[in-house]
Amino acid sequence: MQIQDLPYPDPGVPDARSGPRFLWWLFRNQLGGQLRSLAWGLVHFLSVSALPFCVGFAVQAVVDRSGTRLALAGGLLVLACAGNAIGDTFLHRAAITNWITAAARVQQLLARKASTLGSALTRRVAAGEVVAVSTGDVEKIGWFVEAVSRFTAAALTILLVCVGLVVYQPSLGVVVAVGLPVLALAVLPLLPRATRRADFQREKAGRATELASDTVAGLRVLRGIGGEELFLDRYRSASQEVRHAAVRSARMWSLISAIQVLLPGLLLIAVVWHGVGLAREGRISVGELVTVYSSVMVMTYPLRHFEEIAMAYSFSRPSARRAARVLSLRRATSEDGSLAGTAPTGDLYDPATGLLAPAGRLTAVVCGDPDAAGRLAERLGGHPSSTEEDPSVLLGGVPLDELPLSAARTAVLVQDKDPVLLSGTLRELLDVPASGDVDAREALTAAQCEDVLAALVQGSLGAEDPLDARITERGRSLSGGQRQRLALARSLFTDPEVLVLDEPTSAVDSHTEARIAEGVRELRAGRTTVVFTSSPLLLDRADRVVLVHEGEVVAVGVHRELVHKEPRYRAVVTRETESVLEELEEIEETA
Repeated sequence: MQIQDLPYPDPGVPDARSGPRFLWWLFRNQLGGQLRSLAWGLVHFLSVSALPFCVGFAVQAVVDRSGTRLALAGGLLVLACAGNAIGDTFLHRAAITNWITAAARVQQLLARKASTLGSALTRRVAAGEVVAVSTGDVEKIGWFVEAVSRFTAAALTILLVCVGLVVYQPSLGVVVAVGLPVLALAVLPLLPRATRRADFQREKAGRATELASDTVAGLRVLRGIGGEELFLDRYRSASQEVRHAAVRSARMWSLISAIQVLLPGLLLIAVVWHGVGLAREGRISVGELVTVYSSVMVMTYPLRHFEEIAMAYSFSRPSARRAARVLSLRRATSEDGSLAGTAPTGDLYDPATGLLAPAGRLTAVVCGDPDAAGRLAERLGGHPSSTEEDPSVLLGGVPLDELPLSAARTAVLVQDKDPVLLSGTLRELLDVPASGDVDAREALTAAQCEDVLAALVQGSLGAEDPLDARITERGRSLSGGQRQRLALARSLFTDPEVLVLDEPTSAVDSHTEARIAEGVRELRAGRTTVVFTSSPLLLDRADRVVLVHEGEVVAVGVHRELVHKEPRYRAVVTRETESVLEELEEIEETA
C-alpha cells in the first residue's frame, strides 16, 4: 500500500483484545511495507558500518605505502557512501509510508466504528477520549509501527558488526561484542518507570483534551451564565498537571539518553586503552586499531534506535490501549444482519414500548424525559445502544436488527437533537444519498431557511448562488435555530421511507416553528414521519400523537383531545405541573 492508494478499500477487522495485540495486528497487516523498510534499513546501516573498515583499510595502506590498496579503499568508500545515501533516502520513504498508512488504517477503523455505533459511541466513551484517539494517539501508534522495522535493521547491523569485528580482530572484537549488547540492554531497568510516567502523562493529557472539548462544545452556554472563568481555571489546572507529568517523564527519558551517551563513551575509552596496548606490543596494526575505534564510534548511531523503540512503545502502548477500547465496542446486533438487504416498507412498530407509527402519516411522540426520547429515537432507527434484550423495532413486520446496517439506515433516517454541520459549501452539505424526489430548494423552503441562505450569502464573498455559500466548522457562525433548520433541510432532502426527528425545532421561534410544521407536513405527505417533540405547534399538525410514559405508550390520539383528557400529556405539553400533580394524586387515590 502506497500513500497515493489511500484510503484502504477495506481496513480489515482489528484485534482489539488489548493494546499490544492491536499493535501486532497493525504490524502484520503492513508486512510488505515493513520488509521494504527493513531491507533499505540494512542497506543504510551496513553502509554506515562499512565506513570504519574502509577508513582502517586506507590508513593501513598509507602506513604500508601501498597505492593500489589505497585506491581500492577509496573505491570502497565511494560504494559505502553511495549505499549510505541511497539506503537512507529509501529508508526514509519506506518509513514515512509505513507511518502514514498505519495511521490512516487506524483512522478508517475509528471512522467505521463511529459510523456503526452512531451517537451511542459518545455515551459509552467520552467524546474527549474519541478526539484524543483519532488525533494524537493515531500518530503515536503510527510512529511505533514505523519504528519497528528500523529498530530491527539496527539490531541486525549491530549483531553483524560484532561478528565481523570478532573475525577481523579477535582481541578487540571480543571487547566490542561484549560491550555493545551491554549498552543496548543497560536502559532496560529504567524502562518500566519511564513507561509508567509516560502512561500517567497520556492520562492527564487525555483528561485535559476531554475538558477542552466539553468547554468548546458548551461555549455559548458558558458565556450565557458567565462561567468562562470557572472553566478556564479548571483547564489551567488540568494543563498544569499535564505539564508537570510531561516534565517528570522527560527527566526519565533524559536520564536514559544520558546513559546512552555515557556508556558508549566508556566503551570507546576501554577499546582505545586496550587497543593502544596491543598496538605497542605489535599484536595489532594501526589500521586495525582505527577500524575498531571507528566502528565503536559509528555504532552509537544504530544504538540510538534502541532508545527510540523503547520510547515509541512506551508512548504508543497507552494510545493503542485506548484505540483498542474504542474499536472493541460492539453493536447489540450484527452489522451484516440475517435478512436480505432490500429496505422494507410499512408501519413502524416498537414492541418494547408499544409505539406504532402508521405508514404514510405524521406521528408525534411526547416523552417527558428528553434522554429517554433520544434513546427511543435511536431504537426506531435500528441503533441499539447497549446489549439489552429488548425486541427489535419492526418496519413492515421486518425486524430492523436483522437487516444489514446499510439497509436499515436507508429505510429509517434519524436526526438527533444536536445534528452536526460539516464545513464546506451548502451544496456539499446537501451532497447526501437521496431518493431524488425532493429538490434541494424544496427542502430548504420547507425548513424555512430563507434567512439562513441570506446570512450565508452575505458572509461568503463571491457566492451568487446560495448553494455555493460556505458553512464554517460545525456551523458555528450560525445560531442554534439556523443550524437546526439547515440540518432539517438536509434530512428532508434525503427523503427516506421513514424519517425520525428528535426535537427538530427546539431552538426556533414560534412563528417559524408553525411554518416549519406546515412545510414538513406538506413535503412528507405519503411518507412515514415520526417527530419527538413537546411543542403544541407541531403536535397540533400531527395525524397521530403518542404519549410515552416510563417506557410505555399510555395514550394515543390527537393533540386537542389529549390535552383535555390526559393529565400526564398536559403536564409535559403545557407545563402545568402543580395542578396536574394534584389531579394525578386524586386519580391514584380514587383507584
